[in-house]
Amino acid sequence: MRQNTNTPVYFDNAATSFPKPESVYRAVQQAMRQTGGNPGRGGHPLAHRAGEAVYHARETAAGMFAAEPEHVVFTLNCTHALNLAVHGLLHQGDHVIISNHEHNSVARQAAALADSGIIRLSVANVFPEDDRTVAEFRRLLRPDTRAVICMLVSNVTGQILPYRQIAAVCRANKTAFLADGAQGCGVLPVTLQDGMQILCTAGHKGMYGPAGTGLLISDGTLALEPLMQGGTGSLSASLEQPDFLPDALEPGTVNVPGIAGLDTGMQYVKQKGTERIFMQETALCDRLIAGLRKMPDAVIYRQPGARYAPVVSFTLGREKPDETAARLAAQGFCVRAGLHCAPLAHRALGTPSGTVRFSPSCFNTEAETDAFLRALRVQP
Repeated sequence: MRQNTNTPVYFDNAATSFPKPESVYRAVQQAMRQTGGNPGRGGHPLAHRAGEAVYHARETAAGMFAAEPEHVVFTLNCTHALNLAVHGLLHQGDHVIISNHEHNSVARQAAALADSGIIRLSVANVFPEDDRTVAEFRRLLRPDTRAVICMLVSNVTGQILPYRQIAAVCRANKTAFLADGAQGCGVLPVTLQDGMQILCTAGHKGMYGPAGTGLLISDGTLALEPLMQGGTGSLSASLEQPDFLPDALEPGTVNVPGIAGLDTGMQYVKQKGTERIFMQETALCDRLIAGLRKMPDAVIYRQPGARYAPVVSFTLGREKPDETAARLAAQGFCVRAGLHCAPLAHRALGTPSGTVRFSPSCFNTEAETDAFLRALRVQP
């Protein structure tokens, strides 16, 4: 049992991944030390060097997600990307469908737009069976449905939504599909070929980039109105924001060191392979679940028939999730407890106090998982 160690075991990778590959740390530092210019804002060598680093990252992302480099927009995080997509696409009178598992990065935007009378909102229930979930989205579609906005993977339970089938329904009805890939990108082989018009994701989770990085990736078929205006280094004589990507959605100086780190993180994932990462992390989740099933007071929030990414939510008897997480933290284990910024999902699960969430990365081990289980069993 670990006691007050200075090297905690980190199982909170659904919030942000840690540690990062060593190559990511080096890339960030090198960009800060050697790529000091402002990309697109000068003709001197350092500006060119910064521009080359940013464009290289666009090419890496484009290759990873089957997009064109100019359709890759760098953002602060997935929430930023989703705000650009949602507010850039929707207009007065649009009908929108989200799922009842959405993170607040989608749910709060949708609720605010509905409360202000800008959109009409429907919420689709997610079932363990993919066919029932797809049928629910299809049932809610209307002639004025502008967009379906939903996550690929639940950040609470890890359930994989049938996003390819949902995309097919949207295409058949000429409805835009905006995908939140925060929990799927890096562990699932997600690309625009799956059918979404816009894919938003975090750079700092499954793609092992630094905090402060995210992506909006478009297939180029949807025109998004800019949420912000500012300098882009292009069309500087005009007072109008450029209407082409990525400039339209990238006002101001981008996070060059962060983007360089994200570039290296994406290359790490590509080299290791999402299938291998998925299998490695899933094996640790399976190991945890096997141990939890031996504990009579443990409740595991997974359902037969559903497919899951490597995330496990659970509770222990009368011990509140926050208490479990605090007890584990005192023994040197980092997990997330509570509502995970996804109150709709917890209403669907019937967990008003939330759950404890275990989310490994490819850097975690079987020995760490076994130690985690031993720590769970030690209760006052």
